[in-house]
Amino acid sequence: MGDGPLIVQSDKTLLLEVDHPDAQACRMAIAPFAELERSPEHVHTYRLTPLGLWNARAAGHDAESVVDSLIKFSRYPVPNALLVDVAETMDRYGRLQLANDPVHGLVLRGLDRIVLIEVAKSKKLAGMLGAKIDDETIVVHPSERGRLKQALLKLGWPAEDLAGYVDGEAHEIDLAEDGWTLRSYQQEAVDGFWAGGSGVVVLPCGAGKTLVGAAAMATAKATTLILVTNTVAGRQWKRELIARTSLTEEEIGEYSGERKEIRPVTIATYQVLTSRRGGAFTHLDLFGARDWGLVIYDEVHLLPAPIFRFTADLQARRRLGLTATLVREDGREGDVFSLIGPKRYDAPWKDIEAQGWIAPAECVEVRVTLTDAERMAYAVTEAEERYRSAATARTKLPVVRALVNKHPDEQVLVIGGFLDQLHDLGEYLDAPIIQGSTTNKERERLFDEFRSGSLKTLILSKVGNFSIDLPEAAVAIQVSGTFGSRQEEAQRLGRVLRPKGDGRQAHFYTVVSRDTIDTEYAAHRQRFLAEQGYAYTIVDADDVLGPPLPQID
Repeated sequence: MGDGPLIVQSDKTLLLEVDHPDAQACRMAIAPFAELERSPEHVHTYRLTPLGLWNARAAGHDAESVVDSLIKFSRYPVPNALLVDVAETMDRYGRLQLANDPVHGLVLRGLDRIVLIEVAKSKKLAGMLGAKIDDETIVVHPSERGRLKQALLKLGWPAEDLAGYVDGEAHEIDLAEDGWTLRSYQQEAVDGFWAGGSGVVVLPCGAGKTLVGAAAMATAKATTLILVTNTVAGRQWKRELIARTSLTEEEIGEYSGERKEIRPVTIATYQVLTSRRGGAFTHLDLFGARDWGLVIYDEVHLLPAPIFRFTADLQARRRLGLTATLVREDGREGDVFSLIGPKRYDAPWKDIEAQGWIAPAECVEVRVTLTDAERMAYAVTEAEERYRSAATARTKLPVVRALVNKHPDEQVLVIGGFLDQLHDLGEYLDAPIIQGSTTNKERERLFDEFRSGSLKTLILSKVGNFSIDLPEAAVAIQVSGTFGSRQEEAQRLGRVLRPKGDGRQAHFYTVVSRDTIDTEYAAHRQRFLAEQGYAYTIVDADDVLGPPLPQID
C-alpha cells in the first residue's frame, strides 16, 4: 500500500484526495484522460470514459502512459481488470482508418479484419459504404465521411481519419512581426492541431485562443471561414486579425444579420447560418461560396446542432475548434470528436496561470438567507419555476451592491440569466445593461466606455457567456444562470482572467440563495472549474454586508 492521493476503483471512478501534497501533480497527470464528476471539499471524483481515453489517444497519449499515471499516484494496487480495460479501450481507436486510395478514392481500412467485417454488417452504416475492395478495404461514399465517423464512434470503433485535406484556395497570410510572438503553449497548440489536420484546442478564456486561430491561418495560408457566437465576437476577431496578421480590412468579410460580405477571410455568426426561412437553411451556400482551406469554430462547446450537420459535409476541409471547455450540456462531445476532430491540445488553467498568462482568481460563493416571504413564495412555486424564484430573490440586491462597493477601484461585471432581475439590478446599481436586444452599436459603445474606465460597472445577460474581450474586468458577480451549466461557469470566470498589468488578482463571486435549488445548481456549475484547480470559498452574506440585512420591498 502506498501513500498516493488517488484511489482507483474497479467501476472506473478515481477518488482524488484534495489536501494531499501530491494532489496537484496527480490532477495534472490524469486531466488528459479523466473527467471530473463531483468536487466537494476533500475528495474529488473522476471517471474514466471511452471518449476521454480516445481523446487522450488522439492527442498522443498512449495506454502505457495512462496506466503509469494511475499506478504512480494510486494509494492502493490498481485493479488489474481496470488496467486491461484502459489498454483495450484505447486500442480500439485507430483500428479502423479512413484513407485515400489512389484508385478507389475514399476507403475504410481495417487494421483488424474482423472489426471491419463487424461494422460493415451494422445497419447504422447502411448506405455509407460501397464495394469491398479486399479483406481489409471497403469503398466509402465521399459525401459520407463525416456521418461514417459519427456512426463508428457510436459503435465503439472510432476511426482515425487519415484521408487528408484539400488545400483550398491559397491566400497569403503571415503573422505580423511588430513586437509580439506566440507564447510557447500557443505554438504547441498550433503544432498539435496542424499535425493532426483537424481537431480542438482547449485553452482558458484570456489565454489567446484567437491568436492560435491566427497562427493556424498563417500556417494554412488559405481562404478561411471563421464561425463565431455573435457579431461582437466576430468584430473582435477582425480587430485582432488586422492587428496581428498581414490581413487588411478589405480581405476580411462579415457575414451576419447586418452584412453579407464574402471575402478571402469571412467571419460568420452561428445565428445567421442556423436561421431558416420556410423550414430551409437559407445561408448554407456560404460553406460552398469559396474553396475554403480552413474552417475555424470559435467556442466549439456552443456549436448549434445544425452546424454539426453542415460540418459532416466539410470533412475534406481542415477544421479547428477553439474552446475553454469541451463540456457540452447536451452531451454531444462525441459529435465534436468525430466531426470537428479530437482534442489536439489542452492546457490546464492553473498551468497557464502559474506562467503569468492569465490572472490568478479567487472564487467565492456568497450564500444569502431569504426572507420569510421569499421562502414561502419559493415553497409554493411549481417545480419548473423554482430555480427562477430562488435565483432572482430580491434579497440578493444589497449583497451585489456591497460586493461592488468592496472593489471601488476595479472594473466590475454583474452577470445574470433573467432579464427582470438584471433590470432591477440596473436600477439599484445605476448601471447600464447589455442584453440580447441591445444593438451592436450600443454594445460597442458600452464596451468601449468600460475598456476606457469611464464606466466602472456593467450588467450583462447571457451575452456575457460568449467571447467578449474586456481585459480591464477584474471582478465578476454572478447572480443567476442557466441552471447547472458548467460551461457557462467557465465562460463567466473567463471574463476576468485576462492578465492585469500590475499582477492583480481577479475575483469571481456567485450569489446564491441558501436552502434552495440555487445552491444545488451552483455546486454542479463549479465542477469544471474545480477540475481546473479552482477552489470556491463559501461565505455568508452577513460577512459581506455586516448585519443587519437590509430588507427589500
